[in-house]
Amino acid sequence: MPQHAPNTPVCRDCDGFPVVAITTGGRDRDGSRTTLRITCRACQGTGMVRRARRQAVSV
Repeated sequence: MPQHAPNTPVCRDCDGFPVVAITTGGRDRDGSRTTLRITCRACQGTGMVRRARRQAVSV
């Protein structure tokens, strides 16, 4: 029988990859590349989004 994966709410902006490393092109004194770590603004680096609560409508 097939196994069903749990339905996890993945961030639609980063598609579940919340942190990326971007090289600046420069090198540090030890020879390693200088990188910047950038996190997703929508999910603040978690990779998942919170489900919106349903708002009660009154008439």
